[in-house]
Amino acid sequence: MNQGSDHLDRVIDLLSKMPGVGKKSAQRMAYRILELPNEYAFELSESIRALKEKLRYCSRCFNFSSAELCLLCADTRRDPSLLCVVEDASSIKNIERSARYLGLYHVLQGVLSPMHGIGPKELRYDELLDRVAQGSYDEVILALNPTVEGEATASFLAESLKLRNVKVTRIATGIPMGGSLDYCDDVTMASAMDNRRPMN
Repeated sequence: MNQGSDHLDRVIDLLSKMPGVGKKSAQRMAYRILELPNEYAFELSESIRALKEKLRYCSRCFNFSSAELCLLCADTRRDPSLLCVVEDASSIKNIERSARYLGLYHVLQGVLSPMHGIGPKELRYDELLDRVAQGSYDEVILALNPTVEGEATASFLAESLKLRNVKVTRIATGIPMGGSLDYCDDVTMASAMDNRRPMN
């Protein structure tokens, strides 16, 4: 096998590790990168490097940010009485697209999964409780994916927040059980936000 083939196989192998990308899709992407101008490949490579080197977690909500606070936490126009708890940073973009929510966020960075050794300590759970204790939130909205783990995490959080004198709601289930916010269209996301239900 020649060296060029080794390089190609390596790129295909790396691309196939991405969620939802199989070997065939990875192969098509790798060949497409080869067909595109060199500038595109180099810009893609540099963008990925910058993504890993320059982005960090927002010190307040744990969204990705290039500064101490992310753009949403730094935005004084956001409603400080509302806090939306999400599983991961990608969920924020989906909720923002709905244009129905103007409050703040808290990224858990996962959900409870005892089978995989993920408990409250592996999440941004303590930070959430600290924020609620120190803040003046009227409502905490749990916008976790409607999976078994997401529902279990939402119930756990609702119980934890029950004693903290804050209204806890869950986004409506227009999103199918077992689904992901990543695949939720804008109308469904807006409806889920509008029709959220009490958790305590």
